[in-house]
Amino acid sequence: MNREPRSSTPETPRTAPASGVVHWVGTGLSSGRGGLGLLAGRARRVVLWDRTADRAARRLDALGLTGRAEPRGLEPGALAAAVGPGDVLVSMLPATVHPELLNLAAGRGAHFACTSYTSAELAEGAAAAAGQGLVVLTEAGLDPGIDHLLAHDLVDRARRAVGDRPAAAVFTSYCGGLPAVPNDFRYRFSWAPYGVLAALGTPAHYAEDGAWRTARQPWLATRTLTLAGEDFEVYPNRDSEPFAAQYGFPDHWRLTGFVRGTLRNAGWRAAWSEVFDTVRAGDEERTRALAKQLAERYPTTEADRDRVVLHVALNVTDPGGTPLWRGSRLLDLTGTAAESAMARCVSLPLALGVVRILDGALRPGLNRAAESPAEAAAWLDALAGHGIRADAEESTGPGTTDPTGTTDPTGTTGTSGTIGAPGATGTGRAPGAGTGTGTGITDSPGTRGGAAGPPRPASRTERDAPPEGEVPHGA
Repeated sequence: MNREPRSSTPETPRTAPASGVVHWVGTGLSSGRGGLGLLAGRARRVVLWDRTADRAARRLDALGLTGRAEPRGLEPGALAAAVGPGDVLVSMLPATVHPELLNLAAGRGAHFACTSYTSAELAEGAAAAAGQGLVVLTEAGLDPGIDHLLAHDLVDRARRAVGDRPAAAVFTSYCGGLPAVPNDFRYRFSWAPYGVLAALGTPAHYAEDGAWRTARQPWLATRTLTLAGEDFEVYPNRDSEPFAAQYGFPDHWRLTGFVRGTLRNAGWRAAWSEVFDTVRAGDEERTRALAKQLAERYPTTEADRDRVVLHVALNVTDPGGTPLWRGSRLLDLTGTAAESAMARCVSLPLALGVVRILDGALRPGLNRAAESPAEAAAWLDALAGHGIRADAEESTGPGTTDPTGTTDPTGTTGTSGTIGAPGATGTGRAPGAGTGTGTGITDSPGTRGGAAGPPRPASRTERDAPPEGEVPHGA
């Protein structure tokens, strides 16, 4: 009997069916009412895990979700015994714990989700989980998360408007968690204070004026960003480069600027001068002591309201600098007594991602939020339905103006979309070379793959490890 030859190419595993059970591990400030409430209405069963069942029950009561989710305590072995095949394990614990929980989930045949950047350990675990048909969802919060969705949307719209012609592109993304009413320090601490300060000691790597640059003291690259008539200050934060590939820019576009950065209230750089002096000295003990003092002096109280501002912009020109397309998205949300803006903007995207797992809509293995324009559009539509909407601006052709809108607060105003970087050193290698305007400055990435985007530098400065403590990016 003749038989058809077997293909040597392994078949892509199908996504393992979801059981409808969600285990939400951690009850910190980002575990918001919006996200947990959404899952309580969509999942067959939601279990909220804290150190003790009493703590989990109190958190559910505070969120107004008593009776809609089951409180459980993290006694030794309890979580492993409770997780079953097809369940979704959501980790809201510090990023250092994610690999352990991913391994636990995979060992029980369960899917995994978190909001943190994709570490090498998570990427490795996701590759192994893919063979079991398991979904590993990462970077599904605010930043990272909503910023990815907006970036995919902008790149897709620009690609369709510009077509196959050669072009130069400038991309910026800035996010910040702010006090709704700025205080004299321009910040209030609600997360690990040492992590906030230590992050400033991590060099920033970003593209500007056709070359990759490294700012060893990122605050020196602070610029003014004017949004809807209001001034903010923005600065680069850690390594922007891997995201140039993640966002799927066309190969025939030359990225002359690519920056992801942190956004603060106007006056932040002046107010934090003492902090910069301490961080510059590199004395960990002094930095920890100052962080403790500042957290006590500028805490977030029950009476305080927070604000989230996220601005993502893309400017595309022809190789000679003639405008072809520009677009920007602005998310500006203030918290309420019922739920902080940060909790809402972190927990809702994560919950929507978990719903996509429950629906069998995500592929096995690693998913960094939504990784296609169509999937990103679905997430953005769902977020809009829950009150998280970004204002949009777009224009095409001659007369288009650069939406990046940054200027040097020291008095030197950048040309359209061009931002200098005091204290930054160029690599001497173009990210895509060519003409076009430069850009501005963001938060820390994890390990990335992909083909498109700027080539890697011939030499790179050593990057510091993420700071101690789970500090939401942009917070």
